[in-house]
Amino acid sequence: MAGSLLEQRSIDVVPDEERHGTAFSQFTLWLGANLQITAVVTGALAVVFGGDVVWSIVGLVVGNLLGGAVMALHSAQGPKLGLPQMIQSRAQFGVRGAVVPLLLVILMYIGFFASGSVLAGQAVGELTRLGETPGILIFAAVSGLMAAVGYRLIHAVGRAAGVICALAFVYLGIRLLERADLATLLADAHFDLPMFLLAISLSASWQLAFGPYVADYSRYLPRTTSARATFWWTLSGSAIGSQWSMTFGVLVAATAGGAFMDNQVSYVVGLGGGGLIATFLYFVIALGKLTINVLNTYGGFMSIVTSISGFRGQRVLSPRGRAVYISLIMIAGTAVALLGKDSFLTAFKDFLLFLLTFFTPWSAINLVDYYLISREQYDLPALSDPDGRYGGWRWDALAVYAIGIAVQLPFLVTHFYTGPLVAPLGGADISWIVGLAVPAALYWTLARRNHGPTDPATATPTPADQTAA
Repeated sequence: MAGSLLEQRSIDVVPDEERHGTAFSQFTLWLGANLQITAVVTGALAVVFGGDVVWSIVGLVVGNLLGGAVMALHSAQGPKLGLPQMIQSRAQFGVRGAVVPLLLVILMYIGFFASGSVLAGQAVGELTRLGETPGILIFAAVSGLMAAVGYRLIHAVGRAAGVICALAFVYLGIRLLERADLATLLADAHFDLPMFLLAISLSASWQLAFGPYVADYSRYLPRTTSARATFWWTLSGSAIGSQWSMTFGVLVAATAGGAFMDNQVSYVVGLGGGGLIATFLYFVIALGKLTINVLNTYGGFMSIVTSISGFRGQRVLSPRGRAVYISLIMIAGTAVALLGKDSFLTAFKDFLLFLLTFFTPWSAINLVDYYLISREQYDLPALSDPDGRYGGWRWDALAVYAIGIAVQLPFLVTHFYTGPLVAPLGGADISWIVGLAVPAALYWTLARRNHGPTDPATATPTPADQTAA
């Protein structure tokens, strides 16, 4: 199966004889996944909601680096364990208790699939001359098909998208600078703490949202792959790609104003020109969104299988079952896209920040457990046994997770809810910082008291073990 394009694995451990690739593959994948229109919109939101160019860009850099570091720490787990990201949550929450964060993750995948389909559907609709709604449907079908083929195709498209989209963004950047009075934009710098923290939160939430599936795309790397190399290649690809796109978005929003807000895709394409160039740019937008939408479809399928298998004990999935789960994600995401396509910008900003509320505590618990409590050693058979080492439900971890969500609410700022401690902070949203720090400290305090040694016979193999064998 090592050379087959059609992936056979789902949530089972990838054996060493099927491992392949190098850590550099994480750079190309995540660069391609971030050089795309939704990242442009995310950067633009920092200006649309009141920030200036200079401090918006600085804030986005800070958020991309902080959130990207957390995301890359998850990526480094993939080669070591050979498992999808969310199945590892069973070690913290229990074989069945992991369904709690998993259900929220599935909602995230559906939401990102929908938001990506709205923008890509506009591009596909222009390319095919069929309109936005048929464009969304075509784009969703192609995303589902690619996710069904799996890991190798996803990485191949990511590499191609990275090169093609980088060239397109260079060209678009030149065209934008021809129109923009950059000196004036940079001179109009006025630091505003709430807007600065909003920019950090937007980019940090963008990066942290990759955490629940980033190891899905590093789990086929050889077990001997350096964790440090995996971390740095993932962080650099994701941070460079997202910052590039978001900086472009900041400059577009600062120069275009309402023209960009009315139709993001048409404005960006019009910036590049007409005729064949416009056709190429519509293709680039669709290709960039295809990469990330396939990741969302694939990750959603993995999360559904992980949720159900915790109760059914299923480890292996047939191609037909795989297609069914992927279709569920595709249909749900497409339905949301069609229903919400007319209120995209405001809804997407609130969606990003609200997601952050649920995934920062999960990241904190997962990383503390993996790196500080379990010391990168998991009992792999017990991850599928509700009567084993990790149990069915880990109520202490679930309580910490609930507390991690609750402590953020007083600091949260969204369109539909603002916490009571936001005003004393000048309107700044620091909920994600609280959501990382509090559950990390609580979980470390509780888990280190209850953690026993891992059985060497069932522990995660180390590279030295593999060499000795």
